[in-house]
Amino acid sequence: MCLAVPMRVIEINGNKAVVESRGVETLVDITLYPDLDLDDMVLIHAGFVIEKLDPGAARDIEEAWSEYEKAIES
Repeated sequence: MCLAVPMRVIEINGNKAVVESRGVETLVDITLYPDLDLDDMVLIHAGFVIEKLDPGAARDIEEAWSEYEKAIES
């Protein structure tokens, strides 16, 4: 099973970026999406940005993750 995690770009340094989600920051490769801007929402898989999300899709995914978290806490 593959899992892609939605994260927000908070820092860009060349072909690397620091991304954040729910207080967790990680360094990822942005070679496939070199035109990213700060605060862009992206999908991360295996340390790479694999997709830049439009704001509507990002909201939908964040809502789904929130529902998932609530379900596993019950």
